[in-house]
Amino acid sequence: MKLAVVGGGSTYTPELIDGFARLRDTLPVGELVLIDPAADRLELIGALARRIFARHGHPAVVTTTGDLDAGVADADAVLLQLRIGGQAARLQDETWPLECGCVGQETTGAGGLAKALRTVPVVLDIAERVRRANPQAWIIDFTNPVGIVTRALLQAGHKAVGLCNVAIGFQRKFAALLDLAPAEVHLDHVGLNHLTWELGVRRGGPDGEDLLPGLLAAHGDTIAGDLHLPRAVLDRLGAVPSYYLRYFYAHDEVVRELGTRPSRAAEVAAMEQELLGLYADPALDEKPALLARRGGAFYSEAAVDLAAALLGGGGSAVQVVNTYNNGTLPFLPDDAVIEVQARVRGTGAAGPLPLAVPRLDPLYAGLVAHVSAYEDLALDAALRGGRERVFKALLAHPLVGQFELAEGLTDRLLAHNKEHLPWA
Repeated sequence: MKLAVVGGGSTYTPELIDGFARLRDTLPVGELVLIDPAADRLELIGALARRIFARHGHPAVVTTTGDLDAGVADADAVLLQLRIGGQAARLQDETWPLECGCVGQETTGAGGLAKALRTVPVVLDIAERVRRANPQAWIIDFTNPVGIVTRALLQAGHKAVGLCNVAIGFQRKFAALLDLAPAEVHLDHVGLNHLTWELGVRRGGPDGEDLLPGLLAAHGDTIAGDLHLPRAVLDRLGAVPSYYLRYFYAHDEVVRELGTRPSRAAEVAAMEQELLGLYADPALDEKPALLARRGGAFYSEAAVDLAAALLGGGGSAVQVVNTYNNGTLPFLPDDAVIEVQARVRGTGAAGPLPLAVPRLDPLYAGLVAHVSAYEDLALDAALRGGRERVFKALLAHPLVGQFELAEGLTDRLLAHNKEHLPWA
């Protein structure tokens, strides 16, 4: 089995390598190609990947290349983990929205729109080249904003699935609190990428006993603390929101906090330099502890599980993915991309088939519909460009929604992204 990772020079790639090495029985990788234009970083990561595989006695061959077409040739699956503009662009996404009193974040609000505009055209070009090289290959997208990027891929006819680590993170956390094996915990995970709620925590599967009320009663303070939300919010919802919901539920508080501390982009940039120094040590043959602070916990395990299921091997039959709605949430268009539990093993070329979900309370459905409409406009702006399309997407976003605010954010977005947006 051959896998290709586009963005293989990321400092986060060793997390992925560690998963491939440890879970070789689930996903028997024979060849792994790391693809990245950053040759220096790519060689560091490639050498470390070989040492990690050797440490685990894994026989896979690891190659590196800056040639996308050569790298994806004959690949069974291609994983996308890109950051167009690097941490410098992320720093801008987190900074200029604050000038308008709006949250600065790389996937939510105006910063998230900027990232989508930079990313979608590049991803679609990559996907088209993958299709030419091997039309049967699966594309697994971990590139943010995952919902919008996955929708772009699916609407262009690609065999694509979006993946996020939020659900697996909750599963592992809840399993530890409940003293259960992770495989025993099934989440009623519903919403859009980075806009989800855990409406149930079930023992054993989708029809199992709902343990969420007891979990909140016993461990609500711990869970709320991790989310930086008041315990009362969880109690009143009777559900666990994704930590991205804090940008909606406590927007003004978050804006105040972001204005008084270093940006996450600056923290990650400093961390990346330290990680690259560690990776250069020829004695290092495992992912360093520092990598856990980089973000994306359990991404490697989720990626292995998904790739194995899609490619007909092992992997869990049901997993949380980003895929077409197709009537799952009746208040959304069929071609909206949602993040829910779906059957992924044994579905063939049809891809993930979402499981049925209960009727979503208006408290959640209203916000989901609102953000999904914004995503529709955001994708249109990413595909066709134009200041007016950017403005309309921002005006539609629930964290913007005011004419003058959308105007100011549009001006700043375009000014900070001219080098990535030819039409701007």
